Amino acid sequence: MPPRNASTQPQDRRNPSMRWKRRFKRKLFWIIVAIPAGAALCAFLAFWFYSRDLPGFRNITDYKPPLVTTVLTRDGHVLGYFYKEKRFLVRLQDMPPYLPKAFLAAEDAGFYKHDGIDPWAIFRASLMNLKAGGIRQGGSTITQQVVKRLLLSPEKSFERKIKEAVLAYRLESYLTKDEILTIYLNQIFLGSKSYGVEAAAREFFGKHVQDLTLAEAAVLAGLPQAPSRYNPLADPVAAKTRQKYVLEQMLSQGWITQGQYTEAMNQKLVYKSMEDHSWKVGAYYLEAVRRFLIDKFGEDQVYQGGLTVQTACELPHQIAADNAMRRGLGDMAKTRGWEGPAGHINKPEDYARFLDDTRITEDLKPGSWVRAVIMETSRERAQVRFGQYTGVIPASTTMWCRNGRKDVSGAAAPVPGDITRILHKGDVVWASVREARGGGDYSLALERDPGPEGALVSIKPDTGEVVALVGGFSFDKSQFNRATQAKRQPGSSFKPIVYSAALDNGFTPASIVMDAPVVFGNAETGNVWRPENYEDTFYGPTLLATALAKSRNLVTVRVAQRIGVKKVIERARALGIDSELPENLSIALGSSAVTLMNLCQAYTAFPRGGSYVKPRLVLSVKSPWGETLYKSEPQAVEAISPQNAFVMTSMLKEVINVGTGAAAKALGRPLAGKTGTTNNEQDTWFMGFTPHLLTGVYVGYDQLQSMGRGASGARTALPIWLNYRKAVESEFPADDFQPPQNVAWAHITGPAGEGYFLPFYEGTQPAQTDMNANATANANATEPGNDADLMKQGLF
Repeated sequence: MPPRNASTQPQDRRNPSMRWKRRFKRKLFWIIVAIPAGAALCAFLAFWFYSRDLPGFRNITDYKPPLVTTVLTRDGHVLGYFYKEKRFLVRLQDMPPYLPKAFLAAEDAGFYKHDGIDPWAIFRASLMNLKAGGIRQGGSTITQQVVKRLLLSPEKSFERKIKEAVLAYRLESYLTKDEILTIYLNQIFLGSKSYGVEAAAREFFGKHVQDLTLAEAAVLAGLPQAPSRYNPLADPVAAKTRQKYVLEQMLSQGWITQGQYTEAMNQKLVYKSMEDHSWKVGAYYLEAVRRFLIDKFGEDQVYQGGLTVQTACELPHQIAADNAMRRGLGDMAKTRGWEGPAGHINKPEDYARFLDDTRITEDLKPGSWVRAVIMETSRERAQVRFGQYTGVIPASTTMWCRNGRKDVSGAAAPVPGDITRILHKGDVVWASVREARGGGDYSLALERDPGPEGALVSIKPDTGEVVALVGGFSFDKSQFNRATQAKRQPGSSFKPIVYSAALDNGFTPASIVMDAPVVFGNAETGNVWRPENYEDTFYGPTLLATALAKSRNLVTVRVAQRIGVKKVIERARALGIDSELPENLSIALGSSAVTLMNLCQAYTAFPRGGSYVKPRLVLSVKSPWGETLYKSEPQAVEAISPQNAFVMTSMLKEVINVGTGAAAKALGRPLAGKTGTTNNEQDTWFMGFTPHLLTGVYVGYDQLQSMGRGASGARTALPIWLNYRKAVESEFPADDFQPPQNVAWAHITGPAGEGYFLPFYEGTQPAQTDMNANATANANATEPGNDADLMKQGLF
């Protein structure tokens, strides 16, 4: 037995401090185990909770970002862009290798090492933000940024941050690192309406992404953190500072050498935007293409689908057509004197905006029109700026500037030859280029806004390709496309349709018809119609060929009456005219409104030998990946016989040789055409063609009103046509129209002594070539004779 006074209790019971230590160790053990277990459990519960309603990855794995649709001319020049976000898709392998590395250095150096989230980066960002007293660094990986932009809302919340991390971790199992990086570099917003590195390269350096230097790539890589703050166009100093940071990060990562770093830092940075032709050259053509694409593919596909659209537009033709329209309408307007500038600028920021809007993207040649702002004036000249250029408007070009306004008089009235009485600082005016003076400076001539508007359509008859289209004087002023949308009375330019029908219903070029007053009455309505010739004169017995060449209204009405209006309507429909055609004689004189494009389509049957061709603006449409979505081919529709087409073309050549289109002879090659003028000189036309190119021109006010006495097709529309054709005609051989089989030629002499050598349907050529004999009796006949001999003589 132990001694009586010896303790039998354990030592820890005899020592309370030891008992407390043991208990503390046990609790500490369980605390140490419980904290990470609890954290893990909380993380698991949070992961489970926030994973329940997460979006799927379809928007990413089937990545289809909003892309720019590019519209090209026939030979591949950019005509314009359509977009909601300015983004061009580019593959990772098409970028210089240092570009992705620059972005990784700036945004996520451990991108190829982590699994979508970088805990250490988040920890570092938290410390930085804590020290700064606010959010200065995000800590998000590139994968998280892709998730945030494509799958989640932009709100800043703890819940969204957890969802972002969960999705980023999952995404790394669906896509490769290169695929995620490619999406990021195409999706990221980099300022100045630019999305993705290709758009930014164009916007800030005027080049494609594959052409960027290391120094330029580092500038772009510095933009995601604060695109506005580091915008090199707005603050090049801040952009340079940020570039230095990016290059230092690349150097520290071992991705560039010290020599590359030094070279990049020493490179002089030149900031400029790639020229954007949108809505500057061929704006009406571009608008017509836009409407076609939306009708075919829908608005979302056009503005976000990244389509590549090749058009039939040929840039030299389009520029020549734009200039010819402005010149022709401007010359018409000058006859009314000076009525003031096209606008005025007061604020300095408006000057900068104007110069940016008027940047010139094509070669400036004599005759080109520009919008310019007046910088200072003297009696002898005005100093102007437009786009990136300067110019001088001499007083000698203002001699037409008589006072054109009734509400201005005295000292405020313009004085021809005195610039200070015409122009003032800040005035916005139209001017035409006279000559280049060197160093981006030009000698200009003062022009003015027109009153009447106009349109021009130019088509290759063999293919239907529309090589040029103008819908008005200025697209900035009015977006209404008068080439495709305006329906106007064609006047005498409709007559070839009447005469084409007549040739198949007993008439020949040698037929004689009376040119004399006639009255038509409607017993039911009591209305009376008295058609008149343009000159208000009458010529008596007239050859059919002469009637068309001289545009005799009364002969045309009698021809339509004899063959019947239904025959005229049938021929118009056969030629593709789609406007309303009421069954009355006035349609023979072009009273039914048509579009210029539709009339040009009908006319193509003449140079094509009988079939008309549908106009084609868009040749092909491709997806961003090169897949052909649409391709057009020439669509020809048989309309008239080859003999009818050739005889009509030959008669229309006489319009140029001896008739109302004589001014077109200045082109110096075989040519056919027809003028058109409506009642009260409201609308005027000229349609002219060679075997290789057909061009139609329309002139008139948007709101029906007279352009003034003497404003005929020959004086208003034909000069525009001629100026355009002179600029482009050298592209084509001077070929004549080739006759088909089964036509016979004959010399004929009309009652007025006029002589022609014209083709006839074989068997209808006149036996008597002097049509003066018995002309009056023949012309007074009301119905075509059935006798073959009479038909050969053109007697009715």
